[in-house]
Amino acid sequence: MATASTTGPGVPDRRGPARYLWWLVVSQPKRVALGAVLGSAWMVGLTLPPYVLSRAIDDGLRPGDEGALIGWTAALFIVGILDAWLGIMRHRTMTRIRLDAYFRTVRVVMDHATRLGAALPRRVSAGEVVTIGHSDVGVIGSTLTVTGPGVGAVIAYAVVAALLLSFSVLLAIVVLLGVPLLALFVGPFLGRLQGAETAYRERQGALAGVLGDLAAGLRVLNGLGGKQVFAARYRAGSRELRDEGHRVGSSMSWIQAFGIGLPSVFLAAVTWLAARMAAQGAITVGELVAVYGYVAVLVVPVSSFLESGYDISRGLVSARRVVDFLNLAPETWSAVPTSGGKSGTVALGASGEAPGVGEHALGVREATVGAPEAPAVLHDHLSGVKVEPGILTALASTRTSEATEVVDRLGRFTLGSVTWGAVRLDAVPLEQVRARILVADNEAALFAGTLRAALSGRLAPDEDALTHAVEAAAARDIVLGLPDGFDARLDAHGHNLSGGQRQRVRLARALLADPEVLLAVEPTSAVDAHTEAKMAAGLRAARAERTTLVTTTSPLVLDQADVVYHLVDGRVSAVGSHAGLLARHPDYRRLVSRDTEEATTAGATDVTEATEMRGSTGTDMHPTTDVAEKEAATAADAEQGRPDDRENSRPCSPEPTHGTLR
Repeated sequence: MATASTTGPGVPDRRGPARYLWWLVVSQPKRVALGAVLGSAWMVGLTLPPYVLSRAIDDGLRPGDEGALIGWTAALFIVGILDAWLGIMRHRTMTRIRLDAYFRTVRVVMDHATRLGAALPRRVSAGEVVTIGHSDVGVIGSTLTVTGPGVGAVIAYAVVAALLLSFSVLLAIVVLLGVPLLALFVGPFLGRLQGAETAYRERQGALAGVLGDLAAGLRVLNGLGGKQVFAARYRAGSRELRDEGHRVGSSMSWIQAFGIGLPSVFLAAVTWLAARMAAQGAITVGELVAVYGYVAVLVVPVSSFLESGYDISRGLVSARRVVDFLNLAPETWSAVPTSGGKSGTVALGASGEAPGVGEHALGVREATVGAPEAPAVLHDHLSGVKVEPGILTALASTRTSEATEVVDRLGRFTLGSVTWGAVRLDAVPLEQVRARILVADNEAALFAGTLRAALSGRLAPDEDALTHAVEAAAARDIVLGLPDGFDARLDAHGHNLSGGQRQRVRLARALLADPEVLLAVEPTSAVDAHTEAKMAAGLRAARAERTTLVTTTSPLVLDQADVVYHLVDGRVSAVGSHAGLLARHPDYRRLVSRDTEEATTAGATDVTEATEMRGSTGTDMHPTTDVAEKEAATAADAEQGRPDDRENSRPCSPEPTHGTLR
């Protein structure tokens, strides 16, 4: 079994919740052993005061021997000091054990979330991850407390039974049989608690996801009038979670009641029996006091038994959720033998098995083909899209999701048949892909911090580079409008910025990174036409002679592209310049025309509202009139004598540009 190193959390045991908890134990063996020793010493130490007190009564108080009384009183004081010190050290050690388990679990969860990468939101909800990171890791940490008091309770129970045996066999038998009966009585409630806790945790994760969606989309929901609908849904989910919480609380209340009440009843029964024996002369008064003290001390280990069962039950529920998350297999690629006998690479699914390839392919070493040394063509064979080096390429599709799927394959965020020059993209080490190909998603996160940090990431750009990036993204007004400029604070997810401002900040961040290949998804969908024109021009200038791909249906952006791919049902239907496609392909013209007409209708009532709607629906809207028809006429003139729409050079049209028309 692998244990943690000084630099990492180690390799978790994912074969089950109990095995995962055991892995947390063996990952810190010295600390756990110390906690068990201190916990046992502390609980056994609790049995010493009754013994010392009984000797003080029998040897010093009854005979009237002041020397013996003072001596045993001093011993009682020393025992008290020793128990206090043991209690402090036990608590300190158990706190370290809990925190180690807590942060070790956080590390393995975060490391696995990083390995899942873009597959994470497709495999598990954000609410589930939040619940694991917020609640389950704490429960797991508390569960490891049983390694100290739990072990100590067993030893203390045996010591008390042995001490009572020296006084009375009957008392010892009552104690030895009574405690197991208590555990059997509480057992069914622990099983019920585990089932209720599992349902509660699952519903809690789902509700956390709804709350996250509601908070993130509050601005859009206000504009669409849908806030009440989502709020009602959240209230209904909250009521269901409350009902589950009542069931959990019911089981917990019974367990806690038994944890306090049953040991007290047990104490009363044993004390009554010991008092009868003292009245009959079978034991002395001092021994009666000792028996009472022993049984009173026994309440602590008995309660620890019940609490340990409660903690283990809850810990297994939380550990099962962590293990289920850790068992989500990332999308990987592996080299396998092809039908021709040569080695090749195929994409493996979540189960780890290659589509269409038998089990013999599993376990073959992963391919390690280097990336092309020079800029090369990215070719998505499924759609037919080719991203040529050094030019600006655009993807236009009726359904935005189809273009996004192409980008995900080109950026190696989903499985697909993609080549990068002469090699398969899935054969290149992932770190090389990430270092040279950047996917700028329209919903990419903006973390809390300064605007400078949000733009820079792990880079350390100078002021000039920052300025050039924000100017290219038409975001200069954002910097000027913030009280501290680049050092202004951004809320989590950039919630103190508007949707259009967040989009421009994301584009500026991508431009500042200056990757060899930039794949941008709808980079201008949440801004007005004037800002969009500036962003399109800035993008082209900033990425001159660099490989760039954008997905869009905006005429302003499409006109800046060197080559446009029109996708229909996820495959290339036509390729050419924007003007050429307008002139020769009616479907493409209708796509752009519809885009323009929608914006015209929205702009007639409220341009600001139209922009907000576009940011929420992913559809570009441009308040212009008959732009597509004019472009079609312009393109027809410009394309006279041009035999092929697939040329990469942009047409030079004598007609007014898009910016002029708008």
